[in-house]
Amino acid sequence: MSVTTTDEFAPVCRLEQLEVERGATALVHGQAVAVFRTYDDTVYALGNYDPFAKASVLARGIVGTRGEIPFVASPMHKQAFDLRTGQCLDDENVSVPSYVVRVVDGVVQVGPRQQV
Repeated sequence: MSVTTTDEFAPVCRLEQLEVERGATALVHGQAVAVFRTYDDTVYALGNYDPFAKASVLARGIVGTRGEIPFVASPMHKQAFDLRTGQCLDDENVSVPSYVVRVVDGVVQVGPRQQV
């Protein structure tokens, strides 16, 4: 098995193609990434794999907020993950990868994994 890391940004889709408060899955640098657009047009990207359910389902999760924290709740067991960092809000020992996202000329681009 080889691991490829890159600092490059990969175009995923146009911003208007992402439904607000719904997730979409993209293959970025060989990783399944869940991409979310919130009501304020902020775009987030997390690893799509739910470590509790052991399934790639986070893109199908429910988007919401806890206080000021935007999150996605897994559709399987409902654990919530901070969209900004990937940290699980229900278990501080668990997190999923989060990725740098930018929108350039209306195109959503996912970049490298963020360091928390």
